[in-house]
Amino acid sequence: MRKFLPLLLLSLIWSCKNNPEQQTPVNVAQEDAVTMSGLIYPEETHFKSLRQVTFGGDNAEAYWSFDDQQIVFQSNYSEWGVGCDQMFLMDATQEFSATQPPMISTGKGRTTCAYFLPDNQHFVYASTHLADENCPEVPLRKNGNYVWPVYDSFDIFVADLEGNITGQLTNEPGYDAEATVSPKGDKIVFTSTRSGDLELYTMNIDGSEVTQITDELGYDGGAFFSPDGTQLIFRSSRPKTPQAIKKYKDLLAQGLVEPTEMELYICDADGSNLRQLTRLGNANWSPFFHPSGDKILFSSNFEAERGFPFNLYLIDTDGKNLKRITHGETFDAFPVFSNDGRYLVFSSNRNNGGTRDTNLFIAEWQD
Repeated sequence: MRKFLPLLLLSLIWSCKNNPEQQTPVNVAQEDAVTMSGLIYPEETHFKSLRQVTFGGDNAEAYWSFDDQQIVFQSNYSEWGVGCDQMFLMDATQEFSATQPPMISTGKGRTTCAYFLPDNQHFVYASTHLADENCPEVPLRKNGNYVWPVYDSFDIFVADLEGNITGQLTNEPGYDAEATVSPKGDKIVFTSTRSGDLELYTMNIDGSEVTQITDELGYDGGAFFSPDGTQLIFRSSRPKTPQAIKKYKDLLAQGLVEPTEMELYICDADGSNLRQLTRLGNANWSPFFHPSGDKILFSSNFEAERGFPFNLYLIDTDGKNLKRITHGETFDAFPVFSNDGRYLVFSSNRNNGGTRDTNLFIAEWQD
């Protein structure tokens, strides 16, 4: 997602929680090694502590298991032997400065948006490997503008934590990806082009009862359920003028979208009661519900003049009380709360030594 992210390798960004029975919480903070000097900026008062988890490459789309014991994430870190995004697994207390996490995707094609299923032993993710075992090309600009590829070879699969594919949930022509699972453990929401446009759909966790949720022209994606499973928050680019509509359709016909103008929308889980949440301008994306269900945490560059920085913001679900949470000068995005609400995992360019690396961080959250 990033004409506006020049500090990244621009390869991770189809931003794609769960809150069932809670089990014994993990002490993710580990106070003796958490608050490294310089990781938390003085204004970041919601972070009681902050721990860096990865130390190289582009790492993002980190999602907790239902029991908060493990995290699945995607990375293109070449030192881990991958040429494009693949899925990796970690315990919630681990970090990878000198070791490598286990890869739990096939290592073939390109993958995106892994998400745990309720049994904590399987996960869903999208992959292009059926069409080509090689990494697909990544076009980043079209007519001078930043674009994202929307690969029509993406389908959604189920795999176990050893990387064995145990099922395929989609097989329609076109793009199927960005799958996330309801905290109730019964539904999956995903983005698909099966209608000819990028719309949201839900299905049962076995792939049955596919239901279209959105039907307005524009890119609807990166959807997440509310903690009680009754609502969806997502990002959207909704072209309105004839020129914008033509541009959107022309790009989509080439398997591309231009994501520099996006706002957040919220609706009931069946698509009803749809309303626009933000009207900030620029790119507002990677939204996630606060554990209370009454607020949304998201990433935005609406205060930026040249495309970045991106920071995290909190807003009420009625669009009021916008508050800035992070205060970096580069990139903070992909915020995801643990199911018990104690921790937040997110991706950031902070502490990368001036490189383009995007790493994972786990914050101990305080309201």
